[in-house]
Amino acid sequence: MTFNDIFKSSFLENVSSISILDMALAMVLAFAIGLFIFLIYKKTYQGVMYSSSFGVTLVALTMITTLVILAVTSNVVLSLGMVGALSIVRFRAAIKEPLDIAFLFWSIAVGIVLAAGFISLAVFGSVIIGLILLVFANRKSHLMPYIIVLNCTGHEAEQRACDFIKGTVNRMVVKSKSAQKGSLELNLEVRLNEDNTDFINALADLEGINSAVLVSYNGEYMG
Repeated sequence: MTFNDIFKSSFLENVSSISILDMALAMVLAFAIGLFIFLIYKKTYQGVMYSSSFGVTLVALTMITTLVILAVTSNVVLSLGMVGALSIVRFRAAIKEPLDIAFLFWSIAVGIVLAAGFISLAVFGSVIIGLILLVFANRKSHLMPYIIVLNCTGHEAEQRACDFIKGTVNRMVVKSKSAQKGSLELNLEVRLNEDNTDFINALADLEGINSAVLVSYNGEYMG
């Protein structure tokens, strides 16, 4: 059998019909689970500026993936063409948060699973993933790292400030230190014992301390 015989075969022209009810059910479930993913994303977002457009993208991506997989499963020729078309697509949008990648793959996976007919797996898996993200992403704020930007007059003031901070926070690590004539600037990573940040006021009032700034820190940016 040659390639011409294969492509002339009626096997490639067979289309598995999908009922209107099945299509409607798949798209409605895709919208519902996509909306659930969007709400989890909104609840767990920890970046600098929340983007509602990315949340809407998650809903749309779930529905689009479901639509594509429904079409692919109905026709062999269409599935081959779809693979070829998608292989040349390049997405250039920058992913600012590592967790955003997980939400994108979650939306795509739900669309594929729903279109394949595994409705219970899509619903149950989404609930489990959502609960895990809520538990790990919404940790208490005092468990998150903070940076203290400290400006003091000299070594004695620095030692006094460090002793005070060590007695107030759970953990302190010096990240950087710069010295100029008559002043020192330190960046200290700290873990708070509780949510109360009033200690920074007392720190700024210590003798020899010019300024003390407390900012949240995630390893990539401050804000």
